Parts: sequence; structure tokens; C-alpha cells
Amino acid sequence: MNEPVQHDIQMGKDVGRLLLRCADRPGLVAAVSTFLAEAGANIISLDQHSTQQTGGTFMQRTIFHLPGLTAARDALERDFGERVADVFGMDFRLTEAAKPKRVAIMASKEDHCLIDLLWRNRRGELDMSVVMVIANHPDLADQVRPFGVPFIHVPARKDIRESAEQRQLDLLRGNVDLVVLARYMQILTPSFIDQVGCPLINIHHSFLPAFIGASPYRRARERGVKLVGATAHYVTDDLDEGPIIEQDVVRVDHRHSVDDLVRLGADVERAVLSRAVLWHCEDRVIRFGNQTIRL
Repeated sequence: MNEPVQHDIQMGKDVGRLLLRCADRPGLVAAVSTFLAEAGANIISLDQHSTQQTGGTFMQRTIFHLPGLTAARDALERDFGERVADVFGMDFRLTEAAKPKRVAIMASKEDHCLIDLLWRNRRGELDMSVVMVIANHPDLADQVRPFGVPFIHVPARKDIRESAEQRQLDLLRGNVDLVVLARYMQILTPSFIDQVGCPLINIHHSFLPAFIGASPYRRARERGVKLVGATAHYVTDDLDEGPIIEQDVVRVDHRHSVDDLVRLGADVERAVLSRAVLWHCEDRVIRFGNQTIRL
């Protein structure tokens, strides 16, 4: 948990990020490098990973500088698709580092993850643009207001879930690149996940599946746990079983009360969620099945 948050220092104008995934074979790095060189780009950094020595899946994150990238981006993406991606069967994503991702945060009553994200963003630790906070309770409105972010109260509970999700979708679709569930204490339906049109990141304690449901810290204390942790993952139709982005733990013992465990758990949740959001916003995370690879 003490690992400092690492920033991508290459975030200036005309800096691009190219993420790709495909079946591994010889010549992939050469093909990408040759294309970028012929386009006039200078590669700043290149990270890659293959899941096996042969016959695996290849993943790569390339940071490059190309003068006039904004004007050239669409043509560059089209040409890369035709000349490289189609030839090698690549899934790829090309982004501009200077354009922060538009992020919506969904919350309920607990404030620790929400306020931490807003605070880190205001300090410049998270390269993103928070366009709205959506909450199913009004309790956090006064805490969000000083950050200058719109706070939208959309009541949501089981009996009005369909109408609540429709209102949320009206706000989110086409307006955000990422939704962060900062202790949003409602289950999202598969229909919502399918229609929202962008990835979702969730955070929860790492007692699952041992202490599911209400009062997990009390039951964990009664069981005598020695670790308190948190997990950040992408949201899928399978509740809390999406690809894990980041996890961390802190040691505890018999001296810690339930309140101590809750406090320590909140600390871990803040750190884990901020790292997961940072890595996603810097285009460091590539999905591989129900896992993630961070480059």
C-alpha cells in the first residue's frame, strides 16, 4: 500500500499512446516501429508482453511523439488499421496523451473514495476530467461542491432500478470515457453495463467471497483476519468477478477493533482505486480474458 502512485511523464502536446493486442508472431514490434517511423513519429517508450514464448498473445504499449498529432490522428489511425492491424489481426487503441479522459464518478453515502479521487484530480495526480458525480443519495452534495464538479442526485433502489438506470444512461452515454464506482452501493444490471458505452471500474474490500453482504468488517474481526485489503476491477455482468486491475493489503491483528479495520480498509480502498483509475486513464491496462496486463 506504500507504493507511490507512478505518473506517465509523457503527457505533453503531440504525444500519442498506441495500445495493441494480437496473436504473437515474429515481426510485430518491427511492423509497428516501421509504421511510426515512416509516419514521422519518434518512439519515446515501448513496453510489451507475450503470454507465452510461442503461440501466446502479444500486447504492447507504445508512446510516441508526432508533430501535428491532433490534425493527423484520424488518418494515422486509419492507416495503421489498414497497413498493420488488419495484416496481423490486431485489436488496437490510439489516443492522445494531452486529451484527458472524461470521467463520471458514481457514489452513495460513503465519501472516502469519492473525495480522494476529486482531491487527487485537483492536485494534478490524476490526469482526467471529472464531468459529473452521480449519487443515489443527496448526502455528499456539500462535499463535492467545492471541487466545482456537477453533483446529480438520481435516487436508485431495487424497486425503481429501471427508471433510475435510464436516467443515469441519459446522463452518461456519449459524454464520458470512464465510469468509476466509488463505493456506489447499488447493483448495476447487465443492460446498463451493455448500454453505457464505456468501461466501468469498481472498488470493494477483498474479504470476498468469505464475508459477503452486510457488516463484513465486523464478521472479519470475529473471524480473526490478519489482512485487510481492497480490489479494483472492471465491471462485468458477473458481480465483482470482472478483470482485476489492482489489489493491496495491510496487516492487522487482535489489537485492532472493528473501527480500526474499517479505517484501514478505507485507506486501502482509496489507494487501490486511485492507482487503478490512474493506470486506466494513462492507457496502461490491456484486458486479457478475465485478467488485465499493465504496461
